[in-house]
Amino acid sequence: MAERALKVYWAGDLFDAKDLGGNLLLAQAVEEVSGGRYQVCLPQQAECGAGQRLSRTIRDADFELLFNCDMILANFDGPDPDSGTVVEFCFAKMVDMPAVLLRTDFRKGGDHILPDDAPWNLMCSHYPRTALLLINAMERYLTFCGSPLRDAAAQLSACYRSIAADVVKQLDAAAGMTPWLNPEQVLDQYRRTVKSIGGDLETRLDEPVLQALAASKIAAGIY
Repeated sequence: MAERALKVYWAGDLFDAKDLGGNLLLAQAVEEVSGGRYQVCLPQQAECGAGQRLSRTIRDADFELLFNCDMILANFDGPDPDSGTVVEFCFAKMVDMPAVLLRTDFRKGGDHILPDDAPWNLMCSHYPRTALLLINAMERYLTFCGSPLRDAAAQLSACYRSIAADVVKQLDAAAGMTPWLNPEQVLDQYRRTVKSIGGDLETRLDEPVLQALAASKIAAGIY
C-alpha cells in the first residue's frame, strides 16, 4: 500500500462543543493508534482559517479538503445522519474513495427493521469500498470511564483509543478493498465530479492540482 501516510477526511457534525472536542480527540487517537499511517483531516480545523465566512466558501473549502484526502471516515451518529456528511460521503463515492461509516450512537434509526441494513436510511448503505463500524458508545464509555473521576482525562483518552483501534482496523479493511476506478480513469472522474459540484471548486482544484492529486493517490495505491 502507501509509503506515505494516508489522509483521511473526517466527515461529521461540528456544530457544538461536544462535536468539536470529540472529533479532535478521535482524530488524534486514530493517528496515534495507527502509528502515523493515517493522518486525519478535520474540516473544523481548516475552517478556522477561512477568510470569508459564507456558506459557499465554506462548502467549497470542505470539498477541496475532501478531494485532497485519500479516504473518508463519515460519522453517522444521530437519529438521522447529518445531511452535509451524507453529501460528502456520496461525492467521495463518486471518485471511488475508500470509506468507513462510523456510528457510535446506540439508538436505532432509519430502516433498521430490514434484515440486511444498518441503523440509518437504506439509501446510505451498500456502496462499494465501504466498511461499517457500529459501536455502542455508552457501553464503551462505561468500560473505560465508569470508575470515580480520579483521572477523567486518562479514562477518556483510553476510551477514545479503544474506539480508534476499531476505526483503524476498518480503515485498513476499506483501503484494501478493490477499486472500481482504473488508474487511467481517475483524473477524468475527478474532473467530472468537481465540475458537477460547481461553485469555485474548479478554481481551487484546477487542472494542475487535479493532475497532482490523481498521481499522488495512484502512487499511494488508492487506485
